[in-house]
Amino acid sequence: MADNDAKKMIRLDYKAYLAESGKLYDTTDEAVAKEADIYNEKYTYAPMAYIVGSGKLFPILDEAISKAEVGVEKEILIPAEDAAGGRDPKLIEIYPIREFNRQEINPYPGLQVTLGNRTGHIMSVGAGRVKVDFNSPLAGFDLLYKFTVTEEIKEPVEKAKATVEVCYGDSEGFVFEFPGDKVTVTLPDMAKFNPDWQMARFKVVSELRVAFGVDTVEFVEVWSIGKKDLEDGQKEE
Repeated sequence: MADNDAKKMIRLDYKAYLAESGKLYDTTDEAVAKEADIYNEKYTYAPMAYIVGSGKLFPILDEAISKAEVGVEKEILIPAEDAAGGRDPKLIEIYPIREFNRQEINPYPGLQVTLGNRTGHIMSVGAGRVKVDFNSPLAGFDLLYKFTVTEEIKEPVEKAKATVEVCYGDSEGFVFEFPGDKVTVTLPDMAKFNPDWQMARFKVVSELRVAFGVDTVEFVEVWSIGKKDLEDGQKEE
């Protein structure tokens, strides 16, 4: 297995706040989410797998994570300009309310909407017009992160499992091998028929390449007839 360019993978527990108000807006801790009234029943709360240096987090946060010791909580303040940036007035636009009526959307302040290929939040509704803010909800805010690296994932199979979990949500039944300079993934039966896997597999390829420093990711689908199925087929004949 080629690992010269492989990245370190860790599991991360964190709490993210708007620094000025102290309002929690994201966390991996279920109890903390419930206490702050931001709990989402569709989300699985647990330390998340993360590839250090992958660029998926704010650069300052990524750097702090790379230097953190396992099991030690760290705190870092990220200025707005190094987080989601400042608010851009040009990203606040006004639409006629009929645009929403056509899509059978009842607009109200705070509603998240997708128009074209952009996602924004409705600021106000009135006089047949709807004001939509396409800025990031975090734009203009300094952020405070309290985080703990709970473990470094070193064993290749565990790294691969964690990668699939992040991209697809479940790694049960997946089998991983590392022949030469590639990663081979044998799919479980359930994934073969799951449309979510068809969407996730491209992200899995990208993340496995980064995690293991390889160019090639190979998917294997095995279709076999079980002994019972074979016997039932022979009886029918």
